Amino acid sequence: MHHFYRAKLQIAAVVLAMASSLACAETGPELENGLTSALHLKKGGSERVGTSGKAIQAYARAGYIDARPDLRADYTDYYLLKKPAPFMGHELVMIEEEYMLRYIGCCVSPGAGLSVKVNGSIRALEAFAHAHRCSLIDNADMQGELASLGIRRKLAPGRYATLSCRERDAERERD
Repeated sequence: MHHFYRAKLQIAAVVLAMASSLACAETGPELENGLTSALHLKKGGSERVGTSGKAIQAYARAGYIDARPDLRADYTDYYLLKKPAPFMGHELVMIEEEYMLRYIGCCVSPGAGLSVKVNGSIRALEAFAHAHRCSLIDNADMQGELASLGIRRKLAPGRYATLSCRERDAERERD
């Protein structure tokens, strides 16, 4: 009987180890690659290659954000990071996803965006924005943006940038 329980405990330990290794599999570069893919533009159109929803779910599974958005305003979900995560050499602060859940008026622009606390040069962000027809705002007033959304969270002092890769950004760049 003692061996039976010991075997069960060993099996449980193996299952937990496998589960934790799978959870840890989506860290750092894998998460960043998933988010970057969601922002890539399909050739000849204004749609994105990846799906921002899947990228956001991966960040939630890894514990970087809550599974539910911190705020949904108009057509946009806002997810504030709970712990530091890298994005192109900067610190990811917020992820946004714009989509139509139900019609509430004009005008939804499907896609995603993000905000980072800048660490050094933003050349990689600029190149990405240009290559994938995204909008980039350097020296963004993130504290003011959060306040305008009704989010009371104090951000560390520093320089922030926002990257928006939505349908309207792709169409604007094409004109």
